Amino acid sequence: MRIGFGYDVHPLVPGRPLVLGGVTIPYERGLDGHSDADVVVHALCDAMLGALALGDLGHHFPSTDERWRDVSSLHFLQHVTQLLAVQHYALGNADITVVAQRPRLAPYVQYMVQTLATTVGVDPAQMSVKATTTDGLGFVGAGAGIAAYAVCLCWCCTPAGEAESQR
Repeated sequence: MRIGFGYDVHPLVPGRPLVLGGVTIPYERGLDGHSDADVVVHALCDAMLGALALGDLGHHFPSTDERWRDVSSLHFLQHVTQLLAVQHYALGNADITVVAQRPRLAPYVQYMVQTLATTVGVDPAQMSVKATTTDGLGFVGAGAGIAAYAVCLCWCCTPAGEAESQR
């Protein structure tokens, strides 16, 4: 088993849709970034990549590459899931906390869980998303941005006999 941790943060700006956990949420501002700037997915991807020491999201999808401009971060999550599979690993479970003063995210958490679980190919019971605020403290509390933290457990899915023969 391997454990990974991820973190991401982006500023809120007018004129962009707000996408969190692959779900578009009605709000007057969205996250600024090269892709759709989905901090929830970015944190999860970094946690999964970190679990296997495969670098970070920016290494795999650099913001200098125009192919990734405005692309859905769920594409990144699919790619990271495939990278794990090549290494004979799969996501065991993930726990994600999204930090936003506004908008209220509780009504969308279940949709995020379902979207992320479907994208990774796990049961929704293996995916946890929680929303919290900073009670007005810091740039997130001032409504200037949104952050997300993720931790995950990845397990080896190589058949036991194959693993022993590789030693």
